[in-house]
Amino acid sequence: MKILVFGHSGQVATELRALDGHDVQIRALARADADLTDPNACAAAINARAPDAVINAAAYTAVDKAESDAETAQIINADAPAAMARACAARDIPFVTISTDYVSSGEGYTPWVPADTTDPQSVYGRTKRDGEIAIVNAGGRYAVLRTSWVVSAHGNNFVKTMLRLGAEREALTIVADQIGGPTGAAEIARACIKIVKTLASKPEKSGIYHFSGAPDTSWADFARVIFDAAKIPCAVTDIPSSDYPTPAKRPLNSRLDCTATEAAFGISRPDWRASLTDILTRLNFPKD
Repeated sequence: MKILVFGHSGQVATELRALDGHDVQIRALARADADLTDPNACAAAINARAPDAVINAAAYTAVDKAESDAETAQIINADAPAAMARACAARDIPFVTISTDYVSSGEGYTPWVPADTTDPQSVYGRTKRDGEIAIVNAGGRYAVLRTSWVVSAHGNNFVKTMLRLGAEREALTIVADQIGGPTGAAEIARACIKIVKTLASKPEKSGIYHFSGAPDTSWADFARVIFDAAKIPCAVTDIPSSDYPTPAKRPLNSRLDCTATEAAFGISRPDWRASLTDILTRLNFPKD
């Protein structure tokens, strides 16, 4: 199966490229190959390369910057995926895109199911929600895979930030009232591959799905596990989100109910502690 991937150096795109040759052919497009601020160019890239499936692993993910750059975020997170989805629908090939827990209100304590009403509280969340709606309306074979707290050995993410700060400081204050499931980019990549393969023969499984690591935890507790596993003696003090204001509001409840994903594709929630072990090994932690 020839799979065209939008995104090249991001966390999930990097892990998708690593799967090239594992019974799939991955062609990942960098910015020079497909400008995400030009939706028509994204559709043209699909038509020119004639893949068997498309995965969109690219997005405007600068959550705080999006608050003052809403127009660009809208194009990259909504208009470009919409154009991709329409091009895939016209060719009758599967299209999978990665979305986010930020499409919810972030309230309450119950894990969100895909059918719950969306109520994004940030520009980033709103633009991703708009992209979801456009993809559904395109009418093709599709899966919107909402995930949360993506981590890997690549790019910028919470694990790498904690490793850096933990080595520099004896103590950190970390938000403890945001709860969610850290999710390894490698696990997301493998899930995307399994989903596109299924959609190729079972288009009726098209829909919105959730995928996040287990068990749910707080950022503060996640940091403690990171420091313990990496053997970094950095103390963590819990603080509320109100003590760490940001331009974009973060959801307090990022718990995702992933049962529909397991039922449709046989993909269960990965244990993020195993993902963390793999990431630390790649980054040569604990240090000798």
